[in-house]
Amino acid sequence: MDKTTKDLWDAFAGESQANRKYLAFAAKADQEGYPQVARLFRAAAEAETIHAHNHLRALKAVKSTKENLLEAVHGETHEFKEMYPGMIAAAKAAGNKEAQRSFEFANEVEKVHAALYEKALATLEEKKLVDIYVCPVCGYTCEETVPDNCPVCNAKGKTFKKID
Repeated sequence: MDKTTKDLWDAFAGESQANRKYLAFAAKADQEGYPQVARLFRAAAEAETIHAHNHLRALKAVKSTKENLLEAVHGETHEFKEMYPGMIAAAKAAGNKEAQRSFEFANEVEKVHAALYEKALATLEEKKLVDIYVCPVCGYTCEETVPDNCPVCNAKGKTFKKID
């Protein structure tokens, strides 16, 4: 990989992380009664998203939906088979229960995401719309109906967010 390509990937990662961090900062500012600061964080987060998308475009990294689904399956599978198991073990060995729990939640949900992407790939031409819901605690993702309790973290199903 040449330096410019590596720089684009690094910049994409940085901009993506800044977006997520600023959205978390905005939620905290809202919670603490600083709506203008929250608005500023959300605006900056949106700008970071624009930067990230520009970098992806320069990388020609967004392909056909079928190719994108294949890449997503590969990425999610890598996470739950290769990435998170070592992180879980390290957090457990360090006695960091909060990190361990965070990694375990993500690991379980990445398995679900991989399966959902594989299903979407298999049914791509059907173009059927179904409701999709996400658990606000662990990110568990499900289609059509919400469970009474999240199978990963046990959060109440009524707290799930419907995704449009």
